[in-house]
Amino acid sequence: MADTGLLERFANPHPGRDYLVEHTSNEFTSVCPKTAQPDFATVVISYLPNKWCVELKSLKLYLTDYRNQGIYYEDVTNVILNDLAKLCEPRWMQIECNWNVRGGISSRTVASVGQRPEEMQKGNR
Repeated sequence: MADTGLLERFANPHPGRDYLVEHTSNEFTSVCPKTAQPDFATVVISYLPNKWCVELKSLKLYLTDYRNQGIYYEDVTNVILNDLAKLCEPRWMQIECNWNVRGGISSRTVASVGQRPEEMQKGNR
């Protein structure tokens, strides 16, 4: 797993307001543990902060730490969610990984914690 010690947070400057934060990393890489082939994905991190926000340089270092790690799509999506949710303690958080085509199959994995307010549902923003 990636080194969670790389992650840093800072105080949410507007803790009394619900607002959506989205970070997209289109250079995520890990390794398939079965084939040892590289996997490439675009990772979208969406959350409603509570008291804490993730610091971006630390997020980049954390995500880059997966580069040589053997981990399945389903696992890495949930591990990232667990690590970031523990760090930020958000009202709601979702991790979406859109994996590049490999073997003629594209994949998308999505995991979330908390309840996303209805007014912030996709299509309502």
